[in-house]
Amino acid sequence: MRGRRAEGPLAAAAFASGGGTNVQALLDHRTDLWRIRLLVADRDGIGALERARRAGVATRVIPTKGRAEADVAAETLAALEEHGVQMIFLAGYLKLVPSAVVARFRRRILNIHPAPLPSFGGKGMWGHHVHEAVLASGTRISGPTVHFVDEEYDRGTIVAQWPVPVLPGDTPDTLAARVLEFEHRLYPLAADHVCRAVAEGREPGPLALPGEAYSLLADSTKGGAAG
Repeated sequence: MRGRRAEGPLAAAAFASGGGTNVQALLDHRTDLWRIRLLVADRDGIGALERARRAGVATRVIPTKGRAEADVAAETLAALEEHGVQMIFLAGYLKLVPSAVVARFRRRILNIHPAPLPSFGGKGMWGHHVHEAVLASGTRISGPTVHFVDEEYDRGTIVAQWPVPVLPGDTPDTLAARVLEFEHRLYPLAADHVCRAVAEGREPGPLALPGEAYSLLADSTKGGAAG
């Protein structure tokens, strides 16, 4: 990340494959550090596209199914260049980012995952599959992870994790809903943290969470946590 200090907000792209609630959290966030300038989707007709259009953000559908990685990479890089993108935020994007895109944006691509990594990550670990695995493991703490993206699913350097209690009687649905609330809080904070470092030409290091991040855990030990 060495280089001159960036002037003005960094231009960012959000990548999504579904409804886009994390996209909305990014769109709603007020910051001078970055702006969402482009929404990239791998298929048409998804909620994330509509959220971006309502916000006046440019959209691009870049299909991946049945296509060579090199072709997807070329189309993606062209779209990112067209909109001057400097940062990429994956927000419910279920496809592996082409290696050429990762190489071009090394340590400038973030992803949010709905469980602790590396324990509950990898290919196929998305949506309810993740929360089912958390419950099956018997762990008492879940929560979202923000990490840099590399050439493998969910293996990049971790930037931040927000601890969320697993409560007695939880189902994949109830756990998912509780974690999602904190995904929406963590992702903008992590984006600010990394973009500030990029603008200043330095490595970001891990994000120090606010004290409130641990209050839910404290409440859960007293039987007072709410879903």
